[in-house]
Amino acid sequence: MIWQSLKEDKPWWYGALGAVVLALYGVVATWQTNNFGRVYATYGGIFIVMALLWAWKVDGFKPDKYDITGAVIALIGVCIIIYTPRR
Repeated sequence: MIWQSLKEDKPWWYGALGAVVLALYGVVATWQTNNFGRVYATYGGIFIVMALLWAWKVDGFKPDKYDITGAVIALIGVCIIIYTPRR
């Protein structure tokens, strides 16, 4: 939303709303009870997928097979980080 406000002539309040959403995104990670490093890494993987979905649905970007493959690999990494049993 910030990008669209600055680069694609959306109104200033659209960018401000994007800044609020981005700040909330950062705060939500701190509410997690798991190790912050793992949670932060997991958010990174989820962010990759969400960025591609947003670009596809909102910006009209069509992900190619490499975008999708990369997103699947990121999600596999997320699952390994979060769901691998540890002592």
